[in-house]
Amino acid sequence: MKRKVVFFVNSLYGGGAEKVLQTLLRHLDRQRFEITLYSLHWEKLDDNYPSDITYRYIYGHGKWSDYLKTFVYQYFSPLLFYRLFVKGKYDTEVAFIEGYSTRIVSGSTNPHSKKIAWVHIDLKNNHWTDVAFRNRKEERICYKNFHQVIAVSESVKNVNDILFPNLQSSIYIYNPVPSKEIISKSKEPWMKDLMIEGFIFVTSGRLTKQKGYDRLLEAVARLQKENFHFEVLIIGEGEERRALEQQISHEGLERNVRLLGYMNNPFPIIAKADCFVCSSRAEGFSLVILEAMILGLPIISTNCSGPNELVGDSEYGLLVNNSVDGIYRGMKRFLDNPQYVKELRMKSLERSRYFNLEQTMGQIEKVLV
Repeated sequence: MKRKVVFFVNSLYGGGAEKVLQTLLRHLDRQRFEITLYSLHWEKLDDNYPSDITYRYIYGHGKWSDYLKTFVYQYFSPLLFYRLFVKGKYDTEVAFIEGYSTRIVSGSTNPHSKKIAWVHIDLKNNHWTDVAFRNRKEERICYKNFHQVIAVSESVKNVNDILFPNLQSSIYIYNPVPSKEIISKSKEPWMKDLMIEGFIFVTSGRLTKQKGYDRLLEAVARLQKENFHFEVLIIGEGEERRALEQQISHEGLERNVRLLGYMNNPFPIIAKADCFVCSSRAEGFSLVILEAMILGLPIISTNCSGPNELVGDSEYGLLVNNSVDGIYRGMKRFLDNPQYVKELRMKSLERSRYFNLEQTMGQIEKVLV
């Protein structure tokens, strides 16, 4: 008999965790698992999600219904919210991202289901989940209701063990990454009208404070004054766009920086670049770094959770100080030393082979039963 598994997420699109979920759902063994997906708000499923899953949502049934749900979420326990608004009986219940989904699943009224919480971010350096819980004490209590807490890197696991002591089971599993799909998509037609020249740095992610693009632009301004010939392509969309546009204009960086917006398939452009740069203040795994490695790009990354495991101690890329100066020095080193860039291309490809999709999915399927 198939095991009924439900995944709860805050939203279906927008970041690395959602892309990981899409990969996971596409590759789960349908002979073993029957899948339901729950999101907070109704969203249209696109082709990145498999068509054979059952889709449900909390908000979107009507103005007064949604108002009631918000009231119950804010002023009552997760137990009552779950009892009133979550439908269906499941063998395994997964809060696939921290925050709202974790609080909701922690209130499960099913005493027989296995409950799993996934954590995708270093909550010590980016504790954004305060908005989803009444306080930190409630958050700690909620995590105790899970049979397993899965981190996306060893660094994140270590943080979880400190923030949420006495967890029933705390492990880490690296994100599943479909290498063959990424390579195939990188060969699709790309923006031919995007004329790029010089040394090309590329980065991709939501335009948020966490990603540190403001710091990247500060580093670019310093390099521009030293007359280096290069461009930085930033792929992604988010609430910081206006601030970044103003910073680009104020610093006169229009020739060196382009905000390309969201792209459903960024891989053709990433593959054409000379280097991938991660300027994040905090991460959990950094899916996009591994994607860039699969495409053979040398990596510059700030020293934070996730990237420090992917890159190692600058063994498979250049790990730099988590600051404007660190980003600047890393980019300058690449611009000054083409041979070093060439060497790191081979290192990236070598490192990417460590992350095997089938092996990772085997680990995930084992914890779902």
